[in-house]
Amino acid sequence: MQRALLALGLAAALLAHAASAAAHVVFAEPQAQGGAYYAGFLRVSHGCGTSPTISVRVDIPPGVLMARPQPKPGWRLSVAREPLAEPIPSEGGSITERVVSITWRGRLPADQFDQFGVMMKLPAQAGPLYFFVTQTCARGERSWSQVPAEGQPWGSVESPAPVLTLAAPQGAAPETSHDHRH
Repeated sequence: MQRALLALGLAAALLAHAASAAAHVVFAEPQAQGGAYYAGFLRVSHGCGTSPTISVRVDIPPGVLMARPQPKPGWRLSVAREPLAEPIPSEGGSITERVVSITWRGRLPADQFDQFGVMMKLPAQAGPLYFFVTQTCARGERSWSQVPAEGQPWGSVESPAPVLTLAAPQGAAPETSHDHRH
């Protein structure tokens, strides 16, 4: 009987840990090719306690020069841009500004999840690329912006920033960037 209770307690603890690990804002597909185009979805798995999510803002890291949000029915979309110091040649003409943040405003009940899509041209590098996200609820706000210390696992911080792990660009020698924050 005591063993059964111990096993039940251990199983409950593991489930609670798994639930808290899944309760972050994450990329549905967390790996991508450096230097490539990537259509990714940030998954928001809950509100703030029992309060619904009313806004999701993602800050686009400086190395991402092109980002386009996917509209969501029932949500308003806003995009903040900043000019580049120098234009960058591109397939469709010169790029003179870049997206610095994308915000969706709507309503997501606390006990439901949803995904927020962004298409990007990723920087030609290998390693982790962090995206800071602010989740605003009807009551409360959560900043998903902590970056673990080098060598520490992603989940070692309380409010980890969503991360894309970039593989070395095809045809390039592996290179890593050590400045992952913006």
